[in-house]
Amino acid sequence: MEQKLTIPKASVIARDHGIELLYQMMLIRRFEEKSAELYTKEKIRGFLHLYVGEEAVATGVMQALTLEDNVLSTYREHGHALLRGIDAGAIMAEMYGKQEGCSRGRGGSMHLFDATKKFYGGNAIVAGHLCVAVGMALATKKQKKNTITCCFFGEGAAAEGEFHEAMNLAALWSVPVWFVCENNLYAMGTAIRYSHSIVEIEKKGPAYGIETKVVDGMDVLAVEQAAKEAADKIRASGKPFFLVCNTYRFRAHSMFDAELYREKAEVEEWKKRDPIARLQQLLLKEKAITQNEIDTVNKQIEEEVQKAVEFAEAGTWEPVEELKKFVYSENQS
Repeated sequence: MEQKLTIPKASVIARDHGIELLYQMMLIRRFEEKSAELYTKEKIRGFLHLYVGEEAVATGVMQALTLEDNVLSTYREHGHALLRGIDAGAIMAEMYGKQEGCSRGRGGSMHLFDATKKFYGGNAIVAGHLCVAVGMALATKKQKKNTITCCFFGEGAAAEGEFHEAMNLAALWSVPVWFVCENNLYAMGTAIRYSHSIVEIEKKGPAYGIETKVVDGMDVLAVEQAAKEAADKIRASGKPFFLVCNTYRFRAHSMFDAELYREKAEVEEWKKRDPIARLQQLLLKEKAITQNEIDTVNKQIEEEVQKAVEFAEAGTWEPVEELKKFVYSENQS
């Protein structure tokens, strides 16, 4: 797979839209960097999986979704949740375990959830949410809604049985589900060549009769274009679509990961394709933004993330007497 730095092939990009895409990716990056910092200070506990390096996928795909569409994600979901509109403070408070969090502090980093935003996880079981996504898409089909159910997952999930069940049923029932594979090549810590007999994940979709496209997941403009084409096809046909975004995470699988399975030189080579740097270079080249404006965006994001931290710090712990709340149904038959 090509690893050299390339500038996206767009010759012209609308200034406002380009800055918005840049802002979204930079927000994810800074939020994740701050989360890592807070984890080392033991403000955030449990598992923490960061999205650094993969920002172009969530950013590009979200441009094609409406507020009525459903979104499901993996445990590496902070970026998806942020761009879906969940307040940064509510996300940070959730990771702190505070009841002001989007899941009342009960879910933590891996279980972000907000039904008002139609963001249904943050799912900790690898591939566990794929069949849920198919069921949600079937429900919207029966309700005659022109709604997409978008399901993000990694290539590790594509080696699980649920992946094949979900793909088969999605095609068999012809439901409007959008499978988005964030292929970062290593799942938890196993290189793709050791877990997939066919490493080209995009070859799996056609086996089920599902239209499939593969895209450079380090190029936000390429992802956005592919995403809009995919979304248009799903809305027009009501059928599933499979989009494979080849990307790379710059940090370890989780904060517990010793990262002994890949060479540091490989990571540094991939960093040359940093999606944020690529878009910044394009915007500067097209004179759609100045370095001072980039600095201003960065300052704005820094302030936003700091407010999220302050909100989490000021949050409250759930009272001990409420620990059994939501464990059992309060409805009496």
